[in-house]
Amino acid sequence: MADKTPKGMIFRVHGLDCAEEVTVLKREVGPVVGGEDNLGFDILNGRMTVAADAIATAEEVFAAVARTGMRAEPWKEGKEAGTDTGWWERNRRTVLTAASGAFLLAGVAAHAMLAGFRAAFLEESNGWPPALAVILYGLSVVAGVWSVLPKAWIAAKHLRPDMNLLMVVAVCGAVGIGQWVEAATVAFLFSLSLALEAWSVGRARRAVAALMGLTPPTARLLDPQGHEEEVPPDRVPVGARFRVRPGDRVPLDGRVVEGSGGVDQAPITGESVPVAKGPGDEVFAGTINGEGALVVESTKLASDTTLARIAHMVGEAQSRRSPSEQWVEAFARYYTPAVMIAALLVLVVPPLVFHAAWTVWLYRALVLLVIACPCALVISTPVTIVAALASAARNGVLIKGGVFVEAPARLKAVALDKTGTLTEGRMEVVEVVPLNGHTETELLERAAALEAHNTHPLARAILEYTKVCGVNVAPAEDYRILPGKGAAGRVSGTDFWVGSHRYLEERGQETPEVHEQLEALARAGRTVVVVGNDRHVCGFIALADRVRPAARQAVADLRAAGIEHVVMLTGDNRGTAEAVARDAGVDEVHAELLPADKVAKVEELVAKYGAVAMVGDGVNDAPAMGRATVGIAMGAIGTDAAIETADIALMSDDLSKLPWLVRHSRRALTVIRQNIVFALGVKTVFVVLTFVGYSSMWGAIAADTGASLLVVFNGLRLLRTDGHTVVSRNVGDVISSRPNAVPAAPGGAHGQGGQRL
Repeated sequence: MADKTPKGMIFRVHGLDCAEEVTVLKREVGPVVGGEDNLGFDILNGRMTVAADAIATAEEVFAAVARTGMRAEPWKEGKEAGTDTGWWERNRRTVLTAASGAFLLAGVAAHAMLAGFRAAFLEESNGWPPALAVILYGLSVVAGVWSVLPKAWIAAKHLRPDMNLLMVVAVCGAVGIGQWVEAATVAFLFSLSLALEAWSVGRARRAVAALMGLTPPTARLLDPQGHEEEVPPDRVPVGARFRVRPGDRVPLDGRVVEGSGGVDQAPITGESVPVAKGPGDEVFAGTINGEGALVVESTKLASDTTLARIAHMVGEAQSRRSPSEQWVEAFARYYTPAVMIAALLVLVVPPLVFHAAWTVWLYRALVLLVIACPCALVISTPVTIVAALASAARNGVLIKGGVFVEAPARLKAVALDKTGTLTEGRMEVVEVVPLNGHTETELLERAAALEAHNTHPLARAILEYTKVCGVNVAPAEDYRILPGKGAAGRVSGTDFWVGSHRYLEERGQETPEVHEQLEALARAGRTVVVVGNDRHVCGFIALADRVRPAARQAVADLRAAGIEHVVMLTGDNRGTAEAVARDAGVDEVHAELLPADKVAKVEELVAKYGAVAMVGDGVNDAPAMGRATVGIAMGAIGTDAAIETADIALMSDDLSKLPWLVRHSRRALTVIRQNIVFALGVKTVFVVLTFVGYSSMWGAIAADTGASLLVVFNGLRLLRTDGHTVVSRNVGDVISSRPNAVPAAPGGAHGQGGQRL
């Protein structure tokens, strides 16, 4: 029995492979659970969710699903679709399709031997085939339509014709007029098209499931005495320590406590080279350790790792339908009944009005039903969307729904946050300016002594620089935080303070020369920490958040990809913002913005350009991201809030993924349009041929099946590796040292927002 959870009851539905099954389930299960709105579907994983406030019991849901010819069971986490079912359940569709094809071939052979090939297939005959051939054709028909009969019955019962009903009516009609070979051919080819559709969804499902296959089956758990034991990752609690040997995959998300080395994060983030890791750095399940052994403290359970959430979200994303999918679904809703009416008119109008032969026009009406089946059209878009989602996930881009696959293709403008997006989000000392007889060493000693107890990014940057310079630091005595201004304390028996330019002005110790120097540094994009005592200014330390090396190229690539306008939105001061904007090459910059101001600027861009993306950290920029057409979280790896907030999350801080995303979206949209045009084009041609008498039933279904095959393979092209897809590399490749982003403090000694200006 399915347990009630905050999300409702969750079921695995065997046989849920395409949008048609979703439609059937909505019709049958919807009334049982209080309406279709109480149902949610994940085709990729064969999962159906019933809302928590639904009135139905699990037994009622089981019975309703069974009436559709499918089977439901309680959802079990960690079980892939099909792994916990019997052989017949997993292979029924394939076996029935193969049986239908075998009986068809046997029937053709028997028909040719008993009646002669020319008499059976080349000369017009009004008689029935020999009895043996009829039996074999009949078995082919039964095997071919067996899986769709329950769905066709539901469609007829609800007076909502779908492609299953179209096929069953066409097959029965062909049998009724003695066209056994064509009835069997239609049944077989339709069954084959459904099997191919299930295979295509299965391939996309396996592409996503392969992500979870990156997690090793065991973790080397360490006990308090340091003894090692191999256990499954799901038995490792949060806070436990485990060892990762050189060349091993990391089994769980965690924080390094011992050891250092390069970790290949390509399976998760798509980063092209391994990333240096040491004590305090985070590592992620599925990544590959380099040449150094690591001891890692687990920070998440196996079911909640970044890798697990990526796979889960990609699976759920398929249920959020894209505009093209919604259009196809709406089109098919009206198209199928229209085809039934058209076929009825084709059957009755010529014989009644023009006294034509009933058998001829009955046959043409059946051919029309077959060729008008929207199978290829219905298949085309979901397969493409699933392939696009899986391909993006493999490239380190998490797209949270089919609706967001197409959105980047229509973007005209992109708004970028500064800190952590265009810049690395890590402050570093770029200049030390001693004044009034002090030396650089003395200035660093006093600043570091006052910052020794501070966790602010500016303080950490000064401490790191001091360490690199080999300056010995003793923490200040009588240390005091000056909220929103800086800090003060006693160093070597003398009182000193550190603070912002504004605090210097408040103290009244600023001279015109110092003021001019500080303003020049601000215009150059520097953040300044002033050091002084009660008598004078000792000097100041200039820091900067370095622009990402790939920022200028990424902005240029965005323009090359068709983005008309790139703008930077930041809460930082104008001098810093303009300096970063010049380095990055953006078109427009807006500085000193509050979150509400960013929302207003995004609204202006939306009004002017229509489709706008907001790229930020997913937390501070959440209001603006929510107002944009597409919200994109930059460098979302390890940032839970970013993944939850954004429509799309870039799982690394690689800016080149932005233009890649736009190009990928446009490729997907192109494939979708190709598939729709091709599917409708084939039908149009055969409808015309049917009216003029040059089309046959088996030819029509062969064309429809061929169209289905082509659109499936065309959609699956998006799974192919391209120049931006990360490929496997041997552990031991060149290890690059990339500084990790330092998270901004919520305030502390330097005021709200972490700004010292």
